[in-house]
Amino acid sequence: MDSNQPRPVTPQPPQGGRGAGGSGFSAILAVFLSFIAIFVMIVIPSSSTFRNGFSFLHQVPEGHVGVYWRGGALLKTITNPGFHLKLPFITHYEPVQVTLQTDQVRDIPCGTKGGVMINFEKIEVVNRLHKDYVYDTLLNYGVQYDNTWIYDKIHHEINQFCSSHSLQQVYIDVFDQIDEKMKDALQGDCTRYAPGIEIISVRVTKPKIPESIRCNFEQMEEERTKVLIAIEKQRVVEKEAETNKKMAISEAEKVANVSKILMEQKLMEKDSVRKQQEIENQIYMAQEKSVADADFYRLLKEAEANKLKLTPQFLELKFIEAIADNTKIFFGEKIPNMFLDQRLLGNFLQQLSKNVSEEEKSTA
Repeated sequence: MDSNQPRPVTPQPPQGGRGAGGSGFSAILAVFLSFIAIFVMIVIPSSSTFRNGFSFLHQVPEGHVGVYWRGGALLKTITNPGFHLKLPFITHYEPVQVTLQTDQVRDIPCGTKGGVMINFEKIEVVNRLHKDYVYDTLLNYGVQYDNTWIYDKIHHEINQFCSSHSLQQVYIDVFDQIDEKMKDALQGDCTRYAPGIEIISVRVTKPKIPESIRCNFEQMEEERTKVLIAIEKQRVVEKEAETNKKMAISEAEKVANVSKILMEQKLMEKDSVRKQQEIENQIYMAQEKSVADADFYRLLKEAEANKLKLTPQFLELKFIEAIADNTKIFFGEKIPNMFLDQRLLGNFLQQLSKNVSEEEKSTA
């Protein structure tokens, strides 16, 4: 190395270097501890493993309430959704759902009245725990209260139901009633022993039965379907026959009504003609009566006039006119006396006049 080159100068630490270094380490340690505190407050509360033991800040989700134990004893403190504080390692916390929830109970074996084993694969129970009864319910039955009053209770009630009914009833006849029966049974015991639990509904799926029996049921259902189809066909035929009958009756009634109307029309026409004929007859009789009355009056007047003419002088005149009109000529020695005897003629006329007067008197 060249001796003329300058040597590097090594910086000397200032006086009191240990004190300055110690203050920098304290600052770093403070930041680190702050970071750990923030991590404990934010990250650890979200971890299900350390949430209850190591965190003092916890979150109650929406639809739940916070329940607390201290030293294993259930506290009456119930918190609403949001952030809350607790003592780490001393207070234990659990969220409890108070909204509608669906519990699924699976694989429930049971034996029917006839000894056939069947299995309900799934039964769903929609339930809710009322907020006002959270403390009493958890005090008596713990956080897993639904194991006692839903899961175990469903097993018990299903076995009770199956043991008192045959396979035909469970699988077909009263299957539609199982939902309501389970709901009533669960709600009855919950109302009596755990009033905070409300059973909203129960949904029961079709149970699994032995394959051979299932085939028999399917065959029975097929035969029943055929019978129902035959019954429906018979009903259709009966309805069609009834419809045809009603149509025929309606058509006959229509024809009868039309005939009745036509008959009434003809009768009305005949009655009108009859009345018209009666009126014409009355008119004709009135006319004939008037003519007859006129003829009678004329003849009566002529008779009266003839009576007035029946005098001896008139009769004698008529007699003479009648003799004069006779064109016969008599020949011989003696002329008939009737022609010459005026006395005979006068006697005849007097007698005729007398007879006419007597007739008039008798008539009057």
